[in-house]
Amino acid sequence: MSAREPHRRSALVLYGSETGNAQDVAEEIGALAERLHFTTHVSELNHVKADTLSSHTVVVFAVSTTGQGDLPANARTFWRSLLLKKLPPTFLSGVQFTWFGLGDSSYPKFNWAARKLYKRLLQLGADEIYPGGEADHQHPEGLEGTFIPWLTSFRKHLLEQYPLPPGQDPIPEDVQLPPKWILELRDQSALSPAENTARKVSENGTISGDFPDSYRLDTDQRPLHDSLTATLVQNERVTPQTHWQDVRHLSLTVPDAVSYAPGDVLAITPKNTPEDVQSLIELMGWQDQADQLVSLAPRDRTRSVDELPVPPIHNLDSHPKLTLRELLINYLEIRAIPRRSFFSAIAHYTSYEMHKERLLEFTNPEYLDEFWDYTTRPRRSILEVLHEFDTVKIPWQHATSAFPILRGRQFSIASGGELKRTPEGGARFELLIAIVKYRTVIKKIREGVCTKYIANLRPGSILKVQLQRGGLNSSVGQLVGPTMLIGPGTGVAPLRSMLWEKAAIVKSYQEENPGVEAPVEPTILLYGGRNRASDYFFEEEWRQLSGLVKLQVLTAFSRDQQKKIYVQDVIKENSQLVFKLLHDKGGAVFVCGSSGRMPQAVREALTEAFQYGGDAESQQFSRREAEEYLVGMEKTGRYKQETW
Repeated sequence: MSAREPHRRSALVLYGSETGNAQDVAEEIGALAERLHFTTHVSELNHVKADTLSSHTVVVFAVSTTGQGDLPANARTFWRSLLLKKLPPTFLSGVQFTWFGLGDSSYPKFNWAARKLYKRLLQLGADEIYPGGEADHQHPEGLEGTFIPWLTSFRKHLLEQYPLPPGQDPIPEDVQLPPKWILELRDQSALSPAENTARKVSENGTISGDFPDSYRLDTDQRPLHDSLTATLVQNERVTPQTHWQDVRHLSLTVPDAVSYAPGDVLAITPKNTPEDVQSLIELMGWQDQADQLVSLAPRDRTRSVDELPVPPIHNLDSHPKLTLRELLINYLEIRAIPRRSFFSAIAHYTSYEMHKERLLEFTNPEYLDEFWDYTTRPRRSILEVLHEFDTVKIPWQHATSAFPILRGRQFSIASGGELKRTPEGGARFELLIAIVKYRTVIKKIREGVCTKYIANLRPGSILKVQLQRGGLNSSVGQLVGPTMLIGPGTGVAPLRSMLWEKAAIVKSYQEENPGVEAPVEPTILLYGGRNRASDYFFEEEWRQLSGLVKLQVLTAFSRDQQKKIYVQDVIKENSQLVFKLLHDKGGAVFVCGSSGRMPQAVREALTEAFQYGGDAESQQFSRREAEEYLVGMEKTGRYKQETW
């Protein structure tokens, strides 16, 4: 492959991201290309047109898989544009690309989104210039375990295939790439002393009263994209105070009618605590600027609007009275586990050579094990890292480039049917959320950023939430047909939505056909937990629904007896029932809950049920036939998984 002219060296890095991981990957690939002197642009897929790709030297796709092998929402418009039948097989001729997929091998359709995109790009005439890579959420070293080796090899490939002109070297890691966006002070007269004082009180204040577990009354005024303004009407702990886990049943309402389906999710963007933010301000020496008005501006003012990189935070210009403190509370992630790129960034903000050297070591692929042991195993946060490397002093102007952006966390909606509406005609969303709090290998207490924020919210709080489509896509036929719902713990949330949706269908039929039994097939709910007395969520509802929707509940409480019993054990114990429902009646299976071992164990138990659950000799499956039957269920949408 011939080298391109220096002025034509451009790299376009595109991402499809649901939770932000693919965006992080794209940003890191973009930084690598920039260090190799490519003019680099990083963007979400929906923001580009496919017919412009060939104008770039190299195009890199970073795509995560969501739902049942689907592309993320911010990539679907682009994907649909590639599926038009009128496109010729030379449509993407001249496009030179590679790709990196992010997936979870506990899902049957592992990394399907990236693989589908890759195949379609080839069909349209694009050339793969470097083999794609795939990350697995289940990898013992997480995303970095596969991404870093791939990225290292890709860098070598770029240098070989697109050599730099004589006399020009790559920008080394110990030289800082200039931030594309910086913070600036605004005219402070826009904020009166009274307003300033009121803001400090509202951001730091808490309200005592009758809610010992939820003390903060919040009003979220952030201009979050595609958000609904919801009122929190219930934040109730549903596990005993003595139980090891705090699980909350939340109810939120919006005034307008909004439709959603089982499997859809609500994204809640958390805030940092005022205490953590004050700690960071003091650590960085930002006390003088903390309560000054700031705005976000491009560092390079010579570029046209069309050439500007995408700002790290959208719609900040609609927030004319934003202070640095509010920016830190509302928009920047300071409690996340840091990525390698964070260490690379902050290494430039210390003059203490021992700290600088140590920080840069964490960015070296040769020290990946050490990086994992320092960050992910103990769940060490960004704020803790900055306390340990206390010579690091980030200029406040660089805050939005040094810190990741707070992103919404997704929670499966637990309401359906009549629970979806308020008496006033608005919409109701119910969530079942486990509050993340535990002790790590270094004996530190860790709390989830979002669930800590949620746990402290008092009813009456106003939240900005984002309704996002899920991947279960349960059809009306599946809702009224024979179904097996498998959901340990909070995994029961989307299954509860399905059951209430099913109940609504039955009630509607009965109203239209008085005295006639609704043609609804049986449903088996397989619920798993630790203790019946502590975490059997919605037990009374299952009794209430059992007659209406022909519901049979099977339970697996692992700690209520000496031998631990899990949902997969109950499947094996009831193999004949499972075989009859799924094989003889052609039923569908929905598996929800924790990713990892559970989905794989359930899959194995179902395979065994197909082998041994048949009554007659003619119904006995071999191992291969049982596996093929399960694969056939997946292909026809009768086996669906939504795990996290």
